[in-house]
Amino acid sequence: MTARAVSFHAPEEVRIEERLVPNPDPGEVLVETACSGISPGTELLLYRGDAPADLPADETIPSLAGGLDYPISYGYAAVGRVIETTENVEDGWLGKRVFAFHPHTSHFCIDPAELQCVPDDLSDAEATLLPNVEAAINVAMDAAPVVGERAVVLGQGILGLLTTAILADHPLAALYTVDRYRLRRERSRALGADESVPPDAETGLRDALSGPHREGADFAVELSGNPAALDAAIDATGYDGRVLVGSWYGNKRASLDLGGRFHRSRIGIESTQVSTIDPPLRGRWGKARRLALAWDRLNDLDTEALLTHRLPVEEAPEAYRLLAERPEEAIGAVLTYDP
Repeated sequence: MTARAVSFHAPEEVRIEERLVPNPDPGEVLVETACSGISPGTELLLYRGDAPADLPADETIPSLAGGLDYPISYGYAAVGRVIETTENVEDGWLGKRVFAFHPHTSHFCIDPAELQCVPDDLSDAEATLLPNVEAAINVAMDAAPVVGERAVVLGQGILGLLTTAILADHPLAALYTVDRYRLRRERSRALGADESVPPDAETGLRDALSGPHREGADFAVELSGNPAALDAAIDATGYDGRVLVGSWYGNKRASLDLGGRFHRSRIGIESTQVSTIDPPLRGRWGKARRLALAWDRLNDLDTEALLTHRLPVEEAPEAYRLLAERPEEAIGAVLTYDP
């Protein structure tokens, strides 16, 4: 049998490599992938050559050991079935439909402790969104919304839309979103935004967020992947408000205007990132609890509306090109693996 794997070899150079199907070691299982989700944020940085090569890929995920230098296999949203088990593996794994934080490949060996069983009422494609839902939950936990606050989310890609959906469940006074593309603004409203506007309407947005007791948003979340959007997030935020940066810019530099209103507004800027949990919450929250909540939220969300394209793994180069060059029509893409 031949396995197929996606590999980045240089900016905008994606290859499909054929390999032998691996043999699991004792204590491992062999998974045959049905589909894997592309993370438009991190993976497009790799595709464009904007990821810092000297940074570890992800120290919290065993399958992503190593750096971000080329060539690299990447990805962390694979869904498939266990087709082989070995000694020292508990009974019951064979035939299980599972999720793994693993790069794009048709077959892989893994310790079953690293697997998540996929609920029966979720499709394979929906299950690939687990890491994005987990990240959206983390953003909401870091934002810590208070009843009656006004919020803005800049960027309505997959993570931005899911964050909007999570925040829409909170008793906010107003939830506005910003995105350049009409399709994403339409999906944003459908997922719970009070209004979604293009970037050139941000002045009107700040006016809409003003009121008798507050000027501007109480908090803004920057998820566009565009460093220039940080200035817009600060501009939309009111006195003593907070800006959370969920985008990873890689090698792209952020140039901020901190000499105007920001200087007197006591606005706080902080990062929100899914690899860790905010220290005050760690006593009661861990990775397992947050993932369990993410599975529950996946059942409640119209996640299929976020996955605009499905392509066979052989067309992975076209999938990345589509996400990079046609964001007005592509939100999320899933790679499929036929036997």
